[in-house]
Amino acid sequence: MKTTLLPPTLRALLLALCCGSAIAAPVEHKEFEATLHAPFQADASARRTFSLSFHYPGLERPGTVDWTLELVTPQGRVSQRWRGSRAFSGAAVPASVTWNGRIGTAPAPAGLYRLRLHAGLRGDHESLVEQEWQIAVGSRASRDAPSMPAFAPLPGVRDLVNPANPAAMAPATGSLPYTVYLANLHSQSNHSDGGAALTECKGAQDPLKSKYGPEAAFAYARGRGLDVLAVSEHNHMYDGSDGTAADGDPAAARALYKAGLASAAAFNATKPGFLALYGMEWGVINNGGHINIFNSDELLGWEKNAKGELMADTLSPRNDYAALYTRMRERGWVGQFNHPAQQGQFAVNGVALGYTPDGDEAMALCEVMNSTAFSTNDTETETRRSNFEHSCNRLLEAGYHLAFSTNQDNHCANWGASYTNRTGVLLPNGAALTRESFMAALKARRVFATMDKTSQLVFTANGKLMGERFTNRGPLTLKVNFASTSGKKAAAVAIMEGVPMRGGTVTQLSSTAITKFTPASGQHFYYAKVTQDDGNVLWSAPVWVTQE
Repeated sequence: MKTTLLPPTLRALLLALCCGSAIAAPVEHKEFEATLHAPFQADASARRTFSLSFHYPGLERPGTVDWTLELVTPQGRVSQRWRGSRAFSGAAVPASVTWNGRIGTAPAPAGLYRLRLHAGLRGDHESLVEQEWQIAVGSRASRDAPSMPAFAPLPGVRDLVNPANPAAMAPATGSLPYTVYLANLHSQSNHSDGGAALTECKGAQDPLKSKYGPEAAFAYARGRGLDVLAVSEHNHMYDGSDGTAADGDPAAARALYKAGLASAAAFNATKPGFLALYGMEWGVINNGGHINIFNSDELLGWEKNAKGELMADTLSPRNDYAALYTRMRERGWVGQFNHPAQQGQFAVNGVALGYTPDGDEAMALCEVMNSTAFSTNDTETETRRSNFEHSCNRLLEAGYHLAFSTNQDNHCANWGASYTNRTGVLLPNGAALTRESFMAALKARRVFATMDKTSQLVFTANGKLMGERFTNRGPLTLKVNFASTSGKKAAAVAIMEGVPMRGGTVTQLSSTAITKFTPASGQHFYYAKVTQDDGNVLWSAPVWVTQE
């Protein structure tokens, strides 16, 4: 791995920043995390063990975690329920549940079940964390796999730049005119609280003090087969503190952000076929919410030193999401809702996950699934992961036009390597991979989220591509196109439907890959979700339909 070297003057500025006194503030990642790993298939004896993990960085006093795990049948009935409690100091603690494959005394009927976890810290006023994953029970589940339309995988950029077998990867006749780029759109380096060597990484790092910077992150990700890496540094840590540095140097903070932008530009100039993005993760988790801004050349912030000097280029009041969205729209910046909670985050006029037209214009992505932010795994086998589909659905129902993304939020030096999840982005064949062309694809919501980097999902409605908005008369045909270059099969398909600005619940419309029907008059959105035969899940961007 290569260490990023900074000019001597900038190194001196960084030293001044990191060694000054700081005003105490809540730990940035102070948030309860509960993850669930549910093996999709059982062993030969029909038994399987479900793994739970609980973590709460910055917990002020020891407490107790209470959790409930439910097994839900294909018909929606809770057939098994396990409960437990664990003494908890905030450090990661595991729990496990072994299921023998039986309901009562009889083997569980075959089918696709859901495993649902609710967990929380006793006495904590925050809402419970909910995680849900599908599992296959019995051999019939594989025999009942859905019929899928023929679909040849779209080419990836590496197939086009350096193909091992050009004929095999040439676009199929009649295929969509797009190339797939696989991205990790959420990570940190030593420009904030990331970048620690795996042997030293124990969680979020002290700001600006770890070994590896953005250039090392870009090189690592490229070497691990990614096409795009976004290094998204916490916007309020450029003063070298997790709080507010009273003696912070605003010139050094601004210079460091500019150095990150320059590092990405220099990397892109010499590495065609790879896109290095440098931007910021704006906001705080506690009563706030994190938003990635991918294409801002300005550092936004609200913190000031003891002299009243702003530690940023541009003032952006803390937790004022409506004002942030307006500035993003005016500047043409593109954003992503990071690991959204269902309550207490992204508030507008006191309403969590609140909608504004400016926000709808600026925000393009919502993280639907992440591997754990503090993983030190570099073999793509991390089992701790979080699902945010319910929160993303609430944002869609609020009126936002969002595509799903899945990232790794790497704080350790394993950028893109903790798991096989990627955000797939479709660019027109022949288009150069630049920050501008990539932002245009995000704005068009030509995006799918996949837990398996070898699989693709493309969703269409009357031939129109996922991400599009259109008016329809008469029947609507929804088509789920799935492809895997590693031999994976679709075990389940779900077409989900909702209504923009209704504030209701997204429900399943269909379990077939091709669904033809006539919607009710009014506005609708639809997206596809495919569960593979290994349990990995893919999500398409929605289509938005106004039915006349």
